[in-house]
Amino acid sequence: MIRDLLYFFQKKHILFCLLICCAILIALFSMQFSDTKKLPLSNIKTDRLPEIKQTLEKAHAFWDNGKGDSAYFYFNKTRLLCEPKKNYADYYVESINYMAEILQRHGDYYEVENTLVKAFPYLDKTTNVKYAVNAYTFMAYNYHSTYDYEKALYYHKKALKKAFSTFRRSRIISEIAFVYMQQGKYQEAVDLLGPIAWLNIEDKITPSNTGYQRTAKLYNLGLSYLYLGGHKQEAFDCFTESLKVALTLNDDYELITCYYGLYKYYKIYNNPELKKINIEKAYYYAKKSNSKPYEISMLGCLIKAENDENIDNTESLKKHLKIYIRKTDSLMTAREKAKNQFADIIYNSKKDKEENLELKNQKAEHELQLQRQKNRSFISYIVISICGISVVFIVFYITKKGKRDRINEVFKNEKRISEKLELELEKDIDKILLFTAKSDLEKEENKEKLLSHLNNIYLTTRNISRENSEILTDENFEKALKEMISEYISPNLNIIVNGLNTFSWTKSDRAKKIVVFRAIQEILNQMKTLNDASLISLIFKKEEENIVVLYADNGHKIRQKYGILQKRLQNVENRIETIKGTINFDANSESGFKISIKFPI
Repeated sequence: MIRDLLYFFQKKHILFCLLICCAILIALFSMQFSDTKKLPLSNIKTDRLPEIKQTLEKAHAFWDNGKGDSAYFYFNKTRLLCEPKKNYADYYVESINYMAEILQRHGDYYEVENTLVKAFPYLDKTTNVKYAVNAYTFMAYNYHSTYDYEKALYYHKKALKKAFSTFRRSRIISEIAFVYMQQGKYQEAVDLLGPIAWLNIEDKITPSNTGYQRTAKLYNLGLSYLYLGGHKQEAFDCFTESLKVALTLNDDYELITCYYGLYKYYKIYNNPELKKINIEKAYYYAKKSNSKPYEISMLGCLIKAENDENIDNTESLKKHLKIYIRKTDSLMTAREKAKNQFADIIYNSKKDKEENLELKNQKAEHELQLQRQKNRSFISYIVISICGISVVFIVFYITKKGKRDRINEVFKNEKRISEKLELELEKDIDKILLFTAKSDLEKEENKEKLLSHLNNIYLTTRNISRENSEILTDENFEKALKEMISEYISPNLNIIVNGLNTFSWTKSDRAKKIVVFRAIQEILNQMKTLNDASLISLIFKKEEENIVVLYADNGHKIRQKYGILQKRLQNVENRIETIKGTINFDANSESGFKISIKFPI
């Protein structure tokens, strides 16, 4: 019976069952309570302050101990307790701000935005402007992390209007300048930072923040001068003063960026010896502070510095290269594990969303009403129970299946990326190690060959990173798609793209854009390895309410490997089916190989 029931659900009758159950419940309750006088809810407990404070204390305790997942759970629980929200606006907004910060640290930017917007209607109801300033600042950070700099500036400026203390205002101005730096507007950044960077503006609430903020402002001003050009002495003064302040903080983490700034300075002004000394110090403090991302980044810079034409240290280079590869792989694995663990926390927390509190209110109301419902029919409660069990069973099935599908998808992606890294990098690394062992690297030609091999590894890892990176689905989608396609152009392969700008992609939702991007990327990847084409044509056109993508090449080698291609492109077919599209292959064309993709706008 259970197997038949599951089969029934799998045939997409779940929505129908839910509607029937809801209709029965509505009709039943309408009949039962139509003549029942609605009872006042004034006796329901509304003072949640003690429970809110107690839960918030637990959240802060976990946060202070570095346990972000547990802290997120209790901040979310605090948020749910704040009903009505306007009566507990401070606690409600504070909890959301901490949740947003935790989500940002785990890179879940979409969830950050969804979380923060819930706080905005209550910012004016808080008793302290810091809650509004923090909310706008976290939203700005979120857009900055997703490269939407204009929106990041918008929310930083909203935070600036709310801030009243000199320290907070200077900190926000520094953040605005940093966004300008990311946009390449170095003069605007200098104009903002110049008047405040050298001032020792004190944080009266948390005095320890004073030094940290000053060294950050000087560092950003130094970078702005450096990239602006023509300000050699000003850039040097900023970097040295930033380092001087950082040394007084007794914080290894701050010293990383200070020495990195001096490394950038000596790199641009061509001093290989001082460049290497400073990046070695940055790498040392990155290891000391146990910052894995910074350690890998600084080590990469150190490897480049050791390949400088005036520096010859083969053994050190081989040692650092091995460490770099090992730590990069270890960091990727650790990040994926942490991401999966945090995803479970988010999933479990969502099960206790606002409906949890609503059920508590409904239960209290129901208990009051039961006093006037002693003569209700027994059969009504049987029907309610059956409907309730059905709804619970359906919800459990959907959530369980969704979680299992997400886990399987994550596992497949991890396996695919791992196999690709092993396949494409293993031979290259062995080749480099063999070359360095057998060759005299004092010879200029051997140095050039080594650098060429290292550059190939870098390009390969960069391409793999781009293949699995986030896809822009805003107004920059067309540009991102063109850039991705152009990366496959080589001296032996030319790609012609037509029709991409003849219609607007704005009507297509985000999911369809991602599917098209990944499908074309996967097709080009497979054709690069399986086909011998020298010319590829990609045509985009609109047919009524559909978008059609036509791929064609002049290769002939694919006919022998058509079975392999079909198997490898199975994932592309699955993607296209998810957006109600179709894909057709033509391997028998005399002029080459052709693929046609069609999906609704």
